[in-house]
Amino acid sequence: MARRLIDISVAITADIASDPPGMEPRIQYTAHKESAEQVCAYFPGLTPADLPDGEGWAMERLDITTHNGTHVDAPYHYASTMNEGKRAITIDEVPLEWCFQRGVKLDFRHMADGHVVSAQEIADELARIGHTLQPLDIVVVNTSAGVKYGQPDYVPSGCGMGREATLYLTSRGVRVCGTDSWSWDAPFGFTAKRYAESKDARIIWEGHKAGRDIGYCQIEKLSNLEQLPATGFMVSCFPVKITKASGGWTRAVAIIED
Repeated sequence: MARRLIDISVAITADIASDPPGMEPRIQYTAHKESAEQVCAYFPGLTPADLPDGEGWAMERLDITTHNGTHVDAPYHYASTMNEGKRAITIDEVPLEWCFQRGVKLDFRHMADGHVVSAQEIADELARIGHTLQPLDIVVVNTSAGVKYGQPDYVPSGCGMGREATLYLTSRGVRVCGTDSWSWDAPFGFTAKRYAESKDARIIWEGHKAGRDIGYCQIEKLSNLEQLPATGFMVSCFPVKITKASGGWTRAVAIIED
């Protein structure tokens, strides 16, 4: 049996439209020639001319948040509590079994930017693809934003998952879900317009805040979801282990056994 691995992560890249202004990652690159003096400092008497090709090591220093690039949000990101009052777990406490499970893809690319997905729309899509959710299924949502990563219209693109849609998944045992857009929720610009009209603060980050009821993780900034079938694949999304953090980067991969 052949195995296909599909990279469903984006690369952490500076100077592209990957996040709202002021939240983008910055990367300082040090090339081999530039680090030669640094290497020599560890070995008294050594000079750059003594090193092969006069080179030291390549190295990068990153100024990023745990929510740049493809990353897993811990329940602690959404609120201080989960499961109706219990302490929300941080990324280093996320159970490993949540992060390697059967995958299910919901294709919502046709939905308008800013649309808030309902529970019924999830049920309809599951019926269309002929899948019944099982506990710990990893549900990934393919939106119109996925192919726009790095472009000026990426952040405000894609539909979002509302509170009732999120609880539809988590009440059936889903503990990790994901999206190829910037946020699991609808883009902030659309929510801001709705809030200006309603003044109902409950609509702000409503998908995330559903984690106060049932703790769950979400993967944001996924990629290449259009290459996946609706079912018949596994997802690996183990997050980097950062003590007491609200999220951690992941090299998310879809695994298909042909």
